[in-house]
Amino acid sequence: MITGTLVNYYFHCKRQCYFHGNRFNLEDNSEDVKVGKAIHEKKAANLENAEIAIDNIKLDKLTKEYLTEIKKSDADPVASKWQLLYYLKVLKKKGIERKGRLEFVEKNKKGKKIEIIELVAEQEKQLEEIEKDIEKLLISDIIPPALNEAKCKKCAYYEYCYI
Repeated sequence: MITGTLVNYYFHCKRQCYFHGNRFNLEDNSEDVKVGKAIHEKKAANLENAEIAIDNIKLDKLTKEYLTEIKKSDADPVASKWQLLYYLKVLKKKGIERKGRLEFVEKNKKGKKIEIIELVAEQEKQLEEIEKDIEKLLISDIIPPALNEAKCKKCAYYEYCYI
């Protein structure tokens, strides 16, 4: 089953998407993942309508106007955007239409960066194709290659790729 995390990983790194989707999980050992979870828990403790689970997705915050997705950094805004668009699509299928609100909470910074996103028909079509691609990726016998990029050093799956 496709999740928002898989959509995010699909854009961030197809190898990471493959590992996560096939239950190879080292995320519990990742300091960055722990920091992200701590940020979510802190935000959820102070907010109503936080951490709502609907089918295969977990929403950070849902209000009358926005579905808010909170990220610990803006290291990969494209992946974060598509994850939020996927959530908006799932909600829309349930008759709940909202604007998306991406909130980047940088550690060691006082301010936060916010981006407003609206789901349009073209993106819905793209998401259908992305979901099909993810499904194909997950059942493939071929593991996507490592990216060998700077971001790999902070990845929870680093050990699967380089050790």
